[in-house]
Amino acid sequence: VILVHRDWAPLGADHFYNLVKSGYYDNNAFFRALKDYIVQWGINGDPKVYARWDKVKIKDDPPKTPNKTGTVVFATPSEPNQRTTHIFINIHDNENLDSSGFVPFGEVIQGLDNIMKIYMDYGEGAPDGQGPDQEAAGKGGNAYFKKNFPKLDYILKATVIP
Repeated sequence: VILVHRDWAPLGADHFYNLVKSGYYDNNAFFRALKDYIVQWGINGDPKVYARWDKVKIKDDPPKTPNKTGTVVFATPSEPNQRTTHIFINIHDNENLDSSGFVPFGEVIQGLDNIMKIYMDYGEGAPDGQGPDQEAAGKGGNAYFKKNFPKLDYILKATVIP
C-alpha cells in the first residue's frame, strides 16, 4: 500500500494517480531490483500502451523530502522534465539521490516486507549488467520479460483506495 503525499510532489502524485486509474500498472514487472538500493517498475506489458504513455512527459517537482527507505519516486532521466511511467521504491536510505532530481511523491505504508522479497538476482540491466534491457522491454513488453527473465515478480493489479 502506497500513501501518496500530494504536498511532496503534486505533479508526480497526479501523474501516478492517472496511471493507476487507467490500469497502466496492472501486470507490470519489477524489472530492476537491486539489493540495498531500489525496486523499479513502469514498463507496461503491452508495448503499444507503453509507447503511448512513454510520450507523456511531466515536469519535475521541487524536492521536499529525502529518499528514505520506503519512499516512492518517479525515475528521472538525466534531462529535466522528462519523467514518464518508471517508478521505484527506495529499499535503502538513498539520500545521495536527493540532489539528482529524484523526488519522492509517496511512501509504502504496508507491505514493504513483501517488496524486500522481490527477486533481485538478475541485477542491473543492460548495458551495465545482465538484468532486463529497458529498451528491449519497452518493445517486447511482458513477452520479453517472461521469455528472458522468468523469475521476475509482478504487480497484478494497482488500484486507488479512497
